Amino acid sequence: MDFYLILDVVIFFAFVITVLAVGIGMSRGEKDTEDYFLAGRGLSWWLIGFSLIAANISSEHFVGMSGQAAKYVGLAIASYEWLASITLVVVAFLFLPKFLRAGIYTIPEFLEYRFNHAARSLMSLMVMVVYILVTIPAVIYSGGLTIVVLFRDIPLWGDFQVNLSTASWIIGVLAAVYVVAGGLKACAWADLIQGSALILGGAIVTFLAFQALGQADPQTIGLPPEHADAGAIERFRALNSEKLHMALPAADAILPWTALLLGLWIPNFYYWGLNQYISQRTLGAQSLADGQKGVVFAAGLKLLIPFVIVLPGIVAVNLYAPELQREAALENEAALDRFAAVRRQPAASREAFDFDRDFAELNPDVARQMLELNRTITGSNSPRTDGEDLVDQNHAVLGQIRQRNLQKPAPEQVVIRPEVIGYRYDSAFPLLMRHLVRPGVRGFILAALLGAVISSLAAMLNAASTIFTMDLYREYLNPKASQSNLVAMGRLCVVVFTIVGCMVAPLLGHPRFQGIFTYIQEFQGFLSPGVLAVFIFGLFLHRAPRASGVVGLLISPVVYGLLYWFTPDIAFLNRMAITFAVELVVLGAMTLVSPLAQPVTLPEQSKISLEGSSAAKFWGAIVILLTLTLYWIFW
Repeated sequence: MDFYLILDVVIFFAFVITVLAVGIGMSRGEKDTEDYFLAGRGLSWWLIGFSLIAANISSEHFVGMSGQAAKYVGLAIASYEWLASITLVVVAFLFLPKFLRAGIYTIPEFLEYRFNHAARSLMSLMVMVVYILVTIPAVIYSGGLTIVVLFRDIPLWGDFQVNLSTASWIIGVLAAVYVVAGGLKACAWADLIQGSALILGGAIVTFLAFQALGQADPQTIGLPPEHADAGAIERFRALNSEKLHMALPAADAILPWTALLLGLWIPNFYYWGLNQYISQRTLGAQSLADGQKGVVFAAGLKLLIPFVIVLPGIVAVNLYAPELQREAALENEAALDRFAAVRRQPAASREAFDFDRDFAELNPDVARQMLELNRTITGSNSPRTDGEDLVDQNHAVLGQIRQRNLQKPAPEQVVIRPEVIGYRYDSAFPLLMRHLVRPGVRGFILAALLGAVISSLAAMLNAASTIFTMDLYREYLNPKASQSNLVAMGRLCVVVFTIVGCMVAPLLGHPRFQGIFTYIQEFQGFLSPGVLAVFIFGLFLHRAPRASGVVGLLISPVVYGLLYWFTPDIAFLNRMAITFAVELVVLGAMTLVSPLAQPVTLPEQSKISLEGSSAAKFWGAIVILLTLTLYWIFW
């Protein structure tokens, strides 16, 4: 191991140890569930604000969101951040007062008071499935991928090299340590350091990326001659003008402009207002005013995130397109070997192959051969490929195969292999780290980046353990459990969920998941429309019947699932919008047919002040105005 690598490792571990020490040290002395799960309801606004950002921003952003920006999506992916700013302001003044007044530990707990016990239990089970199989493994995977890309081909001890599985366990164990030790308070204090560091680290990478772009050979990056002597900003605009817009076509599969009208608001309101691992920070506020100020502070910070995540992803393609292509080639090896084997016996083939547009442009002959094989499976005549779009043709053929599969038993169905890709865009940000950041600074940024992963993972582990312990274990398995027993169960859950997440995480690198960011958003679509609809009726329609809680939660995975399987060409955000609309119609009909005779009386706690913050209202209005200005500039 050379000196510079040792320097990075020393700085990295010094940062991690400092974070662990501060988090555990500031959280010593928890006595009961309120101390462990809600930090004793004593979090101040600045802790809440930084903790919300650190819990939210993770390598799924630095890897996944940056990767989506590197594709054709570009700046449009920033809508996840900028619309979140408006969402947070709304949550601060419409959702948070009701939750703090009720004194709840978990978001599902509110459903018991407003609807019934079954609604609380059902939401708890659904959320647990998403945490354990989707969000926790996804965050572990994206952090592990960052480590692997950074240290590929670098032997650390002898011939040992870090692989995805090893990196996943490192991240999981580090997160579990301080969650087990100190609960939410440990998370919040660790987040204060890591939230600040990740913004600073992202800003450093952004600066270095633009500096490299300004100094790059114009021919190497494909810069038009008239911009050869331009500065970094002008070069960036010349190379990426088509990516610097917030509106994508309505038919886009990732973020159509129609999603900005409704579809994107659904996961935003679910995530920021009704997602336990985010909301737990605000539920631990020492007053309503602190909670509101903390949420608005986080909303302001969200406006900065695209400038340190999205823009570097776009620049990475300008600088390192050949390396992104090589990363994809490594990922495609197994699929291409399988295709070569199947092509030798096309008549007996029960396998079809998919490819993305980048692969078709880089490897048109192979893409055409895949299309020919797929047409053979459908019994079509000789393919018509000259002058026609190979990707569109192939998707049409694969659509026919999927329709035929629906009419056949499983053993007779054609297996559609995951698409082969032209560029591995998820490697965009890690490549910037690898090439541009100097030793020492690289150790700090890596620590900040993985600190963000650990913060998000710790938040999820803490939230999942809270829901299991308070909503399932205490309610069904051990109703008479003591406070110490409940805290012990929460700690045990953290350990178990970490083990499961680390085992699942390496499986998510498969191309069929279409990038980790899409994977997370897609599968949360089964849950978020129903949860949001149920809470809207529960919070604001006081005559909605108690049965509508369970009905609304059950409708969402059914409707979204049908859309997912039978209309795969509809963007997942539009599927969310359709599901949400169905929810509103059904729950609205239930309310009209069988309204409550009297509104439900919700519990009220008296442990913290419930007086709102006028300063938060002022700054919330400023945040909304700035967000709308950004959309006006980049639309």
